[in-house]
Amino acid sequence: MMGEALKVPHVSTGEIFREALRNKTELGQKAKSFMDSGALVADELVDAIIDERIGREDCDKGVILDGYPRTIPQAEFLRSVLERDRTRVLVLGIEIRISELIKRLSSRWSCTKCGKMFNAILDPGKAGGNCDGCQTVLIQRMDDAPTVVAERLHVYEQKTAPLIKYYKDQGLYVAVNGDRPVEEIFEFIMSEIANDKSRVNAL
Repeated sequence: MMGEALKVPHVSTGEIFREALRNKTELGQKAKSFMDSGALVADELVDAIIDERIGREDCDKGVILDGYPRTIPQAEFLRSVLERDRTRVLVLGIEIRISELIKRLSSRWSCTKCGKMFNAILDPGKAGGNCDGCQTVLIQRMDDAPTVVAERLHVYEQKTAPLIKYYKDQGLYVAVNGDRPVEEIFEFIMSEIANDKSRVNAL
């Protein structure tokens, strides 16, 4: 939705790995053990994928990175890549209560064929139902199971949470209240992006 509004690619590292798993590629096999356990995929593997993806022509006017960076070393790598290309950065951190986060993650259902995601809270009929697009039976991903979610949160506190201070110190971080309705979150983010563009153009 946001990528369409801004007319830039939405690059999700999670989706890249899930597609690789569906297609049974070498990348998918390398990532599988990390994803199934709730651990982060190795930095060098994710860095290489991002470097290749944002180097494509469709990212020339900007890109939304979803799920990356997740560690300080990844952030340092990204910084070196973006400085090379003289790309401006805005970091949006969606902050949400842990209980609400677990609720949302455990309510996700996905299509193993086309990768489309559904939320059983917003659309109860989709729990165990079929995909709107290709009619494939929906499943819950292994990494959305409560025990794996708990491990993902533990890993987040250790490795990803420090990124907040990292980007705050650079004046690049904007906190987003994720407890609000999706429409309000979208409007707030779009407003912050517009304000950031205005500041850059004024320089």
